[in-house]
Amino acid sequence: MADTAATTAATTDTQVETATGEFRRRDFINVAAISAAGVGGAVVLLPLISQMAPSKDVLAESTTEIDVSAIEPGQAIKAVFRKQPLFVRRLTPEEIAKADAVPIGDLRDAETLAERTKEGHTDLLVTMGVCTHLGCVPLGAAEGENKGEYGGYFCPCHGSHYDTAGRIRKGPAPTNLLVPDYEFSTDTTILVG
Repeated sequence: MADTAATTAATTDTQVETATGEFRRRDFINVAAISAAGVGGAVVLLPLISQMAPSKDVLAESTTEIDVSAIEPGQAIKAVFRKQPLFVRRLTPEEIAKADAVPIGDLRDAETLAERTKEGHTDLLVTMGVCTHLGCVPLGAAEGENKGEYGGYFCPCHGSHYDTAGRIRKGPAPTNLLVPDYEFSTDTTILVG
């Protein structure tokens, strides 16, 4: 019974101390343990998270700058963007008119030429040079290559035909050639990526 009275007295003393705003030794130990666990968790997680960041060689390839001043109307060039082919084509006024004349309802993947080019630069079409069917590289960017039935690009592997705006018109490809993110850094230079 004396032990019970001593325990009750100690409990009462502790309650009085915490009621006055003082911390108990146990409270300090709890805060210190939680803080140490938080710091330890951050030390363990930081290397795991930072190793998921792209390496320097990947960051270097994340953007590509292309000078488009030498591309003549009706001509296309091939470049490389993120280890994949990139087609840059300067359209002639006839190709632009032909692309604009196609009824949107006739297209499998409905996009206008204006939606696939930048405002003020509708004569310059930038697309990835990868067929959307199985990832082949279509023909039509180099001089003398088969441009398909619609004068754009032709994938000979499975017979996909793209028009002058890079839109799928015939064949098994489900969507148009992808237009990557790009912007004009100057009137004659584009930055892709």
